[in-house]
Amino acid sequence: MTRPLSRLLLAGALTLGLGGVAAAQDADWNKVIEAAKKEGKVSLYTSTLGAPFHLEIIKAFKAKYGITIELLDVRASELDERVRTEQASQRYNADVVQHGSSSLRLYQRDGKLQPRGPIPNLKNLRDPLPKEADADRTPSYILPYGILINTDLVKPADEPKSWKDLLDPKWKGKIISDDFRALGGGFTWFTVMDENLGMPDFHQKLQTQSIVFSRDVGNDERRVARGEYPLRIPQLASNYLRMKGLPVKLIFPQEGISYVRFDLGIVKNAPHPNAAKLMIDFYLSEEAQLIYANAGMAPVIKLDANKVNEDARAMTTAKLLGTTKMETQEAQMAKAREIYK
Repeated sequence: MTRPLSRLLLAGALTLGLGGVAAAQDADWNKVIEAAKKEGKVSLYTSTLGAPFHLEIIKAFKAKYGITIELLDVRASELDERVRTEQASQRYNADVVQHGSSSLRLYQRDGKLQPRGPIPNLKNLRDPLPKEADADRTPSYILPYGILINTDLVKPADEPKSWKDLLDPKWKGKIISDDFRALGGGFTWFTVMDENLGMPDFHQKLQTQSIVFSRDVGNDERRVARGEYPLRIPQLASNYLRMKGLPVKLIFPQEGISYVRFDLGIVKNAPHPNAAKLMIDFYLSEEAQLIYANAGMAPVIKLDANKVNEDARAMTTAKLLGTTKMETQEAQMAKAREIYK
């Protein structure tokens, strides 16, 4: 049966219309690229002190567009003070800030960011990140947390597959953890498990397991490797990749993982706004996200895990449960301190 002519004409018109919209979007983006190249550089302030992957991405960006990224890589407190001083004095140097998502929420609240505008690669964000990106903040990479086990002490059949497996009596007194009662990975994990595990009394039961709290991350990881403890929670994936050759393994439980997200934002009155937009879009490209993934960061876009180094592959597909929220942080901190006295 042939389709009515009117329906064929309508379908053709819709196709032409969509094609016209796409062509207009491409033309607009090409203007951004052209303007960015004229600006010639972009200034990036980041609080991921000493991270070598920055240099790889900067090199790749310049190779593709011929634009220099001027990097300021400092502690979070120094970054905040630099931006505050520039905004107060109206001597603008920073174009883009890369910071923890909660910190950038404060920048947003205080009027220190300007809207990013549309960028092509935003459509590639993995779940649940599309609903968390807004006009000012763009996810750039994720620090994922799992369970570190000593493979000499934990048999394959006993490996925890769920966060709820930590409640097994056999682990009592045998779990070392980043302190849930102070800001950091432990508190993030506490919050995410409390809000997402679907088990209201999870922490009340875990509290009876005599968790050993510590804030000495590097030493705690070594204590697991030496066999002092069979389990450590929560374990940062990027640190685990540096433990190759030791009797340890990183597990991402089936429910999903807690994480810390680092976002990008364009600073208000940025002197190179087009280069800033282009840089942010590039950070969402497969090329940049593979650099992050191979360094132990979970990608923020949908990425083919087969393209990632084998050691880092699991974090590419691990379900993202959540991270801390600025709105609930104070209440959750009080709750952690009440349960884990």
